[in-house]
Amino acid sequence: MSEHTREAMEYDVVIVGAGPAGLSAAIRLKQLDADLNVVVLEKGSEVGAHILSGAVLDPSGLDALIPDWKQKGAPLNVPVTEDRFYLLGEAGKIRIPNWPMPPLMNNHGNYIVSMGNVCRWMAEQAEELGVEVFPGMSCSEIVYGDNGEVKGVVAGEFGRQSDGTPGPGYEPGMELLGKYVFLSEGVRGNLAKEVIEKFDLSKGKEPQKFGLGMKEIWEIDPEKHKAGSVTHTMGWPLGSNAGGGSFIYHLDNNQVYVGFVVHLNYENPHLYPYMEFQRFKHHPMVAELLKGGKRVAYGARAISEGGYQSMPKMVAPGVALLGCSVGMVNVPRIKGNHNAMLSGKAAAEAAYAAIQDGRASDELSAYETDVREGAIGADLKKVRNVKPLWSKYGLTASLTLGGFDMWTNSIGFSLFGTIGHGKTDAAATGEAKNFKPIDYPRPDGKLSFDRLTNVSFSATNHEESQPPHLKLKDPSIPVAINLPKYGGPSARYCPAGVYEFIKDENGDDQFVINFQNCVHCKTCDIKDPSQNINWTVPQGGDGPNYPNM
Repeated sequence: MSEHTREAMEYDVVIVGAGPAGLSAAIRLKQLDADLNVVVLEKGSEVGAHILSGAVLDPSGLDALIPDWKQKGAPLNVPVTEDRFYLLGEAGKIRIPNWPMPPLMNNHGNYIVSMGNVCRWMAEQAEELGVEVFPGMSCSEIVYGDNGEVKGVVAGEFGRQSDGTPGPGYEPGMELLGKYVFLSEGVRGNLAKEVIEKFDLSKGKEPQKFGLGMKEIWEIDPEKHKAGSVTHTMGWPLGSNAGGGSFIYHLDNNQVYVGFVVHLNYENPHLYPYMEFQRFKHHPMVAELLKGGKRVAYGARAISEGGYQSMPKMVAPGVALLGCSVGMVNVPRIKGNHNAMLSGKAAAEAAYAAIQDGRASDELSAYETDVREGAIGADLKKVRNVKPLWSKYGLTASLTLGGFDMWTNSIGFSLFGTIGHGKTDAAATGEAKNFKPIDYPRPDGKLSFDRLTNVSFSATNHEESQPPHLKLKDPSIPVAINLPKYGGPSARYCPAGVYEFIKDENGDDQFVINFQNCVHCKTCDIKDPSQNINWTVPQGGDGPNYPNM
């Protein structure tokens, strides 16, 4: 046996990613058959370390999976008590009344949660049922069978040096093989991306669209805290520069989630999403709430926003895509966790039936049918035109037209049919010469913070001796094309300060990748106008260590 031969372990189902979709699949498989061998591989240092979500949770997914979740102590402790929408101007606000909104927009019966903590609890439920859950295990490669089918993944490779060669403590990792492999890596996972490309799963579908969500946890003055209060805003500071908006959720312990989403189809390459978020906190309504409080955590994550018409085919031989690997976020509701859970449940049921029939490594078409024709499809179909209407006609028109379309869809028809998205978010980026640079105020260190200070509040850490996990297809493109043509947008769109352009001693531009700062949001992989950056996994356990995002 050579020094670097990989051992193999066989399972019935191998699940990549311990988010709501992957854990739901694992739990459901063991509910159906306690003797199935199921493994969940998670790249974060612990379950929940890489989970970042708003989050107001619609419990319908949990109800279907674990009906007695309350008795079992699920951390859904803060029911939504009030729901407000505002359209912001620079100094003022207009409240949008709740009554004209379609019933699906109502948050009654939902809970303000930390999805990281919900996933930690779900992992406990899975382990009690006999699921093997391995955190700190990055899945770096797909293992293909003789006929090109997906057979498994390589996990747990450690100890490569910065040039990519094995170092003295190198561990080659293991091949974890399964009758079926579930990819539930979240948005733009590197293995799902490979599978979508290899099997041409996006053929005939609209391009996937994305947003960048940034979030801080604040401890505020108890006098101002209202547990269960939910506020969403649109408008200032983004204006016509980009689509997006904010959320402010009051959870327990005088804590508030303050979040900001920027749709990544913006044209102006000078836009700086992180600074738009920081500026937002200076709006009088937000500043008053946060004054005297302190920020205790920060993180960022891309969000899939394409919806119904952008969902790729979800199955290929031996593999199924779950949750955000497909893109199941209901954009106007800003909710996808319930659909992720339902997708995990559906995939598990399809795999269980297949294994009962003696099948393996084929296409789980029953899963795809369940998603498209069941509760998930119904949820997403109703709102499918909201995002493209917003992109095409702007905020005000989309509020009216999108609201009208959601109402008519709730009784089964749409005047608009299904509207397409058009370009990818990368292709939407315009040339720098056609847009005005944007002047952003300096962070004041009280309400707003510089990027690197905030990144320290994500507890991000990467072993520096490993090869950078952010790979350039062509190292010359950032300086030769992206800087002169697009103004070097990677220095701005990354919410963690990974990319910068600096001058060397000869005054020449150099492109620097500070991969140690990466919070695994995947924005660079999505928004780079030359599509030159490939986000891959670093070694297991590296990245952010979110406490209760």
